[in-house]
Amino acid sequence: MADTATTAPLLTSHKPPNKAPTIDETIENYIGTTGVMQLFKAVLLAFAWAFDAQQVFISVFTDAEPQWHCTGASASCSPAAPPASPCGLPPGAWAWDRPAETTMVSEWVLKCAGPALVSLPASAFFAGCLAGGFLLTTLADSLLGRRKMLLTSLVSMSVAGVLTAFAPNVWAYAALRFVSGFGRSMVGTCTLVLSTELVGKRWRDTVSVAGFFFFTVGFLSLPALGYTFREASWRNMYLWTSVPSLCYSVLLYFLAQESPRWLLVRGRKQDAMDTLQQIASLNGNSITSSFSMLHACTMHADDGAGAGGAFATMRSMWERPWALRRLAAIMTTSFGVGMVYYGMPLNVGSLGTNLYLSVTYNALAELPSAILSLAFIGRVNRRSTVVALTATAGAFSLMCVAIPEGSTARMVSELLSFFATITAFNLILIYSIELFPTSVRNSAVGLVRQALVLGGVAAPVLVALGRERSFWSFGVFGLCIGCLGLFAACLPETRGRSMSDTMEEEEHREAAAAAAATACTGGGATDIATKDNSDAV
Repeated sequence: MADTATTAPLLTSHKPPNKAPTIDETIENYIGTTGVMQLFKAVLLAFAWAFDAQQVFISVFTDAEPQWHCTGASASCSPAAPPASPCGLPPGAWAWDRPAETTMVSEWVLKCAGPALVSLPASAFFAGCLAGGFLLTTLADSLLGRRKMLLTSLVSMSVAGVLTAFAPNVWAYAALRFVSGFGRSMVGTCTLVLSTELVGKRWRDTVSVAGFFFFTVGFLSLPALGYTFREASWRNMYLWTSVPSLCYSVLLYFLAQESPRWLLVRGRKQDAMDTLQQIASLNGNSITSSFSMLHACTMHADDGAGAGGAFATMRSMWERPWALRRLAAIMTTSFGVGMVYYGMPLNVGSLGTNLYLSVTYNALAELPSAILSLAFIGRVNRRSTVVALTATAGAFSLMCVAIPEGSTARMVSELLSFFATITAFNLILIYSIELFPTSVRNSAVGLVRQALVLGGVAAPVLVALGRERSFWSFGVFGLCIGCLGLFAACLPETRGRSMSDTMEEEEHREAAAAAAATACTGGGATDIATKDNSDAV
């Protein structure tokens, strides 16, 4: 026993090696506490979500199928007993309840053209989001950076929106919606990543949730605009949403800063120093010390992911099994969430209630979701909460299939399903930021958003089919989000963790967590065995 005691290693004899400062620690050390002006600029940046929401859900009104009535001019169409569809009726036997230019369906007479053509512009928009996401997502991590990518996306989305107001036919309209979606694809991603990287750790969750609030503001503005132009051309909706977005882009050009984290990871130390000086002055501080910490942390930048071209970040994740597992799991969950998130507002016409009120209720559901996200984001586990929310959304969506059309219970079930989906949507975006390091974060979050959008591509077709049988909309929505949400259980928990900067740093954390789990299990078994042996002696 004495020999064992003398040869046993002492815990105090092992000194932890000196660790180089992380980029997070370096930035906080130089800029100090996030001040009011810097927080204001980050929140102003998050306002881009409002214009993002307008372009996503504008087709609920511009592409709506208007009501019609029999004129009484033909015996085949009696006002007392109108047929289910005006298709096949002679000209003059029926007419729209409102002027033909109120929606593109009535202006271009698409009522009888079939669900594929009616849903083509909405599907084209989400297809553009998908294509833009896959082609542009790595540029914000490699060549352009967060700021330039955001400005490029906003301008292209806004210009395409203005041109959409002058589309001569449905084919040009669908093509311009594709271009708008292509440009819009990076707006939310760059806004979320850039706004959180410009503030300290304390305000990161608050700035993230601010974007969700502004998304709600943009969503809520649509029923107000739709009601205002209910007797006017649908083209006004595009002009009144796209022109302000273009003016906002000009404002951001002069006010927005590049992420100092991205500049450090890319090795642009002088630009990072200039940006840190600007942020420090906004916070009421001045950097008088040397940038020795800055040089120390940039020496450890992840060259594999930070350099080597636009697709180096994708290759960096593909070559690491842990990153690929995380990406596959969260993208699978996101597909189910995106299908319901983008599909439910498009499907409100199937509820049999007032369109403007239904969309307003759906938009208002975003508000308590954002409030709950802000209140509990620092207290709840990401993994279990996502699983619970997707299961809840799926259950209420399936209930909509069994509840009769036009009833209040059906609207309540739809709202509860949409509310759970919104909350899961918000949490997934924050979760994806925490799962991946700075060097690949924008690419990873971009891919997660593309998985959400991929669900949106399928949604308009399901909504069109669901007008005849609700199982194809509400039923498929519920099954997809409920089952695919279970994949979130494969992800690691990130609540309370600081964000990593490089792939190597995240790998070390992964290895340390695995070693700790092994030591805990193995150590516990060893302790029990030792105790049993000593009791036997």
